[in-house]
Amino acid sequence: MAGEEPEHLTQAARRQTQVDPLAALRATGDPPWDVYLTGTVFLDIIFTGLDSAPVRGTESWARGMGSSPGGVANMAAALARLGLRTSLAAAFGDDHYGEYCWDALAQGEGIDLTASRTVPGWHSPVTVSMAYEGERTMVSHGHEPPPEEPAPDCPPRARAAVASLTPGTRAPWIAQAAREGTRIFADVGWDDTGAWDLGGLADLRHCEAFLPNAEEAKRYTGADCPRAAAHALTEHVPVAVVTLGSEGAYAVDRRTGETAEVPAIAVEALDPTGAGDVFVAGFVTGSLAGWPLADRLAFAGLTAALSVQEFGGSLSAPGWSEIGAWWRRVQSVPEQAPAALRRYAFLDTLVPEELDRPWPLRRAVPTIGFRRFQ
Repeated sequence: MAGEEPEHLTQAARRQTQVDPLAALRATGDPPWDVYLTGTVFLDIIFTGLDSAPVRGTESWARGMGSSPGGVANMAAALARLGLRTSLAAAFGDDHYGEYCWDALAQGEGIDLTASRTVPGWHSPVTVSMAYEGERTMVSHGHEPPPEEPAPDCPPRARAAVASLTPGTRAPWIAQAAREGTRIFADVGWDDTGAWDLGGLADLRHCEAFLPNAEEAKRYTGADCPRAAAHALTEHVPVAVVTLGSEGAYAVDRRTGETAEVPAIAVEALDPTGAGDVFVAGFVTGSLAGWPLADRLAFAGLTAALSVQEFGGSLSAPGWSEIGAWWRRVQSVPEQAPAALRRYAFLDTLVPEELDRPWPLRRAVPTIGFRRFQ
């Protein structure tokens, strides 16, 4: 029997979540949240439309600009827009930037911030991102975060959690969440130590899936190709997903014996900020919904491809309206490859013909200080 909607699901989430990919699975007694995550929220200021990288001693003009919550907020927004009930634990500055990010996430995206807090006297970290030629350059500023961990000692019950692993460091909440039955999906950043030692990723043993990029996967395993690296990683984690950039992604599930490879969708990239986070959000969504590995991989790649066509991280994460619009559009293209259409045919049962809500959603405004749009 389907469970009742939890009372603490915000009005914004009810208003925006018109497509629920887990509707058929919900039952009484389920965890209140689909996904839990924790980390640092940045204010992102994104410049787009640069003809080239800034040159020392000159002034460059950008044709576009946007502001939005960034950092872990990219992942949180991507999950929420795909219909997952999302809870975020993070520290927010008590400056205008922090207030803006809190409001954009809680009211604009319907993300639960019960486990988050505003820290007096701490200003928000800021990243300036410059996008050009399909790449990006970033400059960040921020003081040391508050000494208290943003993650609570006992994380809230959730079907899944997304963790960013740090070499040589344990995050106690990961083991705690795993013991409570939460499925952990993990990515990892560049290892600045140069050790590339899987033994240093102590929390990997608690994870269901690990999603590095090709270079990270090869360095951690010593494999000479990313596909071999994915298979080697399954000695340490049940599911390994390796992103291959313009070639797509490759995945292996040790438990079922499934392998899958899906090519990238060719798009005109405006800004790649947050595309990796959107990819993980898409894969988590398909995993919680119980889709086959190839469908999960294709959906993750699709959501990431849609995101790079807009600027910003949390600003560009697609919702079901964008996904549905893309699916209807590609089916209408004359002489579309039948194999490509079959690859995404699983969307037929997911995307509605029309969404019974205004579009576009109210999202983070392009620049701070303007009156909010409806």
